[in-house]
Amino acid sequence: MKLILGAVGRLKAGPERDLTSRYEDRARAACRSVGLTGLEMRETDESRARRPDDRKAEEARALEAFLPPGARLVALDERGKAISSEAFAADIARARDEGASGYALLIGGPDGLDPAIRQRASMTIAFGAMTWPHQLARVMAAEQLYRAITILSGHPYHRA
Repeated sequence: MKLILGAVGRLKAGPERDLTSRYEDRARAACRSVGLTGLEMRETDESRARRPDDRKAEEARALEAFLPPGARLVALDERGKAISSEAFAADIARARDEGASGYALLIGGPDGLDPAIRQRASMTIAFGAMTWPHQLARVMAAEQLYRAITILSGHPYHRA
């Protein structure tokens, strides 16, 4: 099963991109140890549509194009539920063990995710009640994917 982190917007050069890349590289190196085939980071441009609903719908179509058939979709949205890192890792393991082709964590654009994405998602999660800049949300998502892999492998990175 492949992990996919899909996001609206492009990370520009800078510390957020560097940190995201660091966690990506670590996750990719550890994937095989827990029965995952890899990690793919996918970005799509923000929509230029005039109305927010039209922008979200257009961005949703682009995000959905990242999903292989049979992938489990998880939406990262401020209206989601805050879960523990252990619960996140367990959900990834469950998807892997059930034979999902992929596990996709999707981040919307400045207007958020289209309701259709949230409805289709098997789970909608949030990094707490606060709203985070997209660049930091991407760093945190990459770190949590890496942390989940270390939890599944029993690596001491996660010391809860």
